[in-house]
Amino acid sequence: MTTPESLDLGDSGSALWTALTELVDFDVHETSLLTEACRIKDRLDALDVIIRAEGVTVTSPQGVKAHPAVVEARNQQLTLARLLASLRIPDEDDVRPQRRGAARGSYSRKV
Repeated sequence: MTTPESLDLGDSGSALWTALTELVDFDVHETSLLTEACRIKDRLDALDVIIRAEGVTVTSPQGVKAHPAVVEARNQQLTLARLLASLRIPDEDDVRPQRRGAARGSYSRKV
C-alpha cells in the first residue's frame, strides 16, 4: 500500500494524500495523478517560502518584473488544479459526483 511516507511527501502533500485517499478508492493510474498533485502541493509550499523571503517582484536591467518564483507558483497552481479536476472527486454530499466521459461512470465515496 502506498503511503505519504513511501512517496517522501512533505506536510501539505501528505495532508492532501490522506484526505483524498480516505475519501476515494483510486485506480493505479489515478494514484499516479494524485502523487503528482501532492508533490506539486509541496512544491508550492517551497515556492511560498521563497516568495515571502524575497518578495513578489525583482528588479532587472529591463525594470521591475514578477519574481520567477511567483511565475512558477502560478504555473504549478494551474497544473495542480488540472490534476485535481482530472481525478473527478465527488462533492461533499456525494449528491452530484462529477461525471466521467468514459464508460466507468462516476466515483462513489467510501462508506
